Amino acid sequence: MAKVAEVTDQNFQSEVLDSDTPTIIDFWAEWCAPCRQIAPIISELAEEYGDRVKIVKMDIDAHPNTPGQYGVRAIPTILAFKNGQVVEQLQGARPKADFKAMVEGLLA
Repeated sequence: MAKVAEVTDQNFQSEVLDSDTPTIIDFWAEWCAPCRQIAPIISELAEEYGDRVKIVKMDIDAHPNTPGQYGVRAIPTILAFKNGQVVEQLQGARPKADFKAMVEGLLA
């Protein structure tokens, strides 16, 4: 059962950009109600897809450099990375189906 790992500005390169596994990153903050709303969905996806997709989170307050580099202006922002490149982006609280479609697109 895969868990959602926390990534930092310091390990973003190795955990996301250099990963051989397609990766979804959830940019969030503790004070963000929509972020807390989608957190269970993000965890469910990590469990459902296991080792096929890496799902991680980054607290934008604790680690502001990486979100700034990717133009994250609103949270939650979820980016899908494949081979070190952003291939899709979602913003805001959305139904699970939207996030699942993002994951499926990464695996296609």
